[in-house]
Amino acid sequence: MRNGYNEGRPRLSKDGSTTDQRLLDNRGQPGWTHSDPWRVLKIQAEFVEGFNDLADLGPAISVFGSARTPSTSPDYELAAKVGSALAQAGFAVITGGGPGAMEAANRGAIEAGGASVGLGIELPWEDRLNDYVNLPLHFRYFFVRKTMFVKYSQGYIVMPGGVGTLDELFEAMTLVQTQKITRFPIVLMGVRHWQGLIDWMRGTMQADGRIGPHDLDMLTLTDDIDEAVALMVRAREERQP
Repeated sequence: MRNGYNEGRPRLSKDGSTTDQRLLDNRGQPGWTHSDPWRVLKIQAEFVEGFNDLADLGPAISVFGSARTPSTSPDYELAAKVGSALAQAGFAVITGGGPGAMEAANRGAIEAGGASVGLGIELPWEDRLNDYVNLPLHFRYFFVRKTMFVKYSQGYIVMPGGVGTLDELFEAMTLVQTQKITRFPIVLMGVRHWQGLIDWMRGTMQADGRIGPHDLDMLTLTDDIDEAVALMVRAREERQP
């Protein structure tokens, strides 16, 4: 099943700026004291819509990864297998709804008969979700979208990616470290891609005392899909009353 082109997506302004950009612009544009309170209502509406649409989703795992991963890449194939394995284990798969690794994970989930969620974000270079989403949501505000990832996921699987992928990874680590969310499994899928980051964090950040000795314990580095899914299943069982 494909969702095709979803007309509910946010639209850029005529000058090409995003909603977040206009909200966070502090250059003293005329009338900002009058317009910002109204933006609160838009933000509220996005939260309400997201909470309403995802309330009955059930156990879900968020899969992150690069939008630039080509469909011919082994990483694309790996993400598709991850999405399929999660769906077969009874999880909905949540991604950012974009191309690349996100598309692959959604594709694997939907082809395995699972729920495939895409949390799209307003971007200048993307105007649609990928074709393998059967529950599409569109957001203007990054922080609202991030809340949905955290609130409705029982774990994260992080595929090779760039800056956006790192942002999601480190936000999750920060929220777990500061006990803002209940601890859940975070899997780094792709040893070759992630090993250097782990080595640097251990050899520099931890060695200099900037992270604690157990902070890296929240991460699991693997190439094994079965291991990753088993961690998610175990976490689901531990959450059940």
